[in-house]
Amino acid sequence: MSEAKTAKAPVVFERSYEATVEELWAMWTTRDGFEAWWGPRGFRVEVHAIDPTVGGALVYDMIAAGEDEIAFMKREGMPLSHGVRATFTEVDAPRALTITSVIDFIPGVGAYENKIRVEFSAEGTRARMVVAVDAHPDDEWTKRASAGMESQLTKLPDALVSRR
Repeated sequence: MSEAKTAKAPVVFERSYEATVEELWAMWTTRDGFEAWWGPRGFRVEVHAIDPTVGGALVYDMIAAGEDEIAFMKREGMPLSHGVRATFTEVDAPRALTITSVIDFIPGVGAYENKIRVEFSAEGTRARMVVAVDAHPDDEWTKRASAGMESQLTKLPDALVSRR
């Protein structure tokens, strides 16, 4: 069977924020911005490298910080902190970017790539963001990753306000 026939459609998230496109762009492309909101509730990140150029690195640790999240990670046999290696594979400032991550933390599953493509546009005094995330090979992980993205997107408005 060809890859095209087995490929799953990306999961798409659309949001509009009281912000400028440039403010949203900074949340994805600066250390302070990324650390302010990335990761589901109950998790935090520490960015070690962020170079928003084509081929540039995005390296960070995803760290379970909440009690429930720590308990979940232990129950699933997963580390409380794991390093994420990613690359900016498309950069069209401030309109679009693609980040390709290596998924290598799922117990019993070999490493694979997963892409997140983000498009930004102005809507009057607001900024619109469309995030398309590759589906994972396993439906359960697609569901978990989607829930994680939904959760972290709820953190973005407060992060935008706190940076002003």
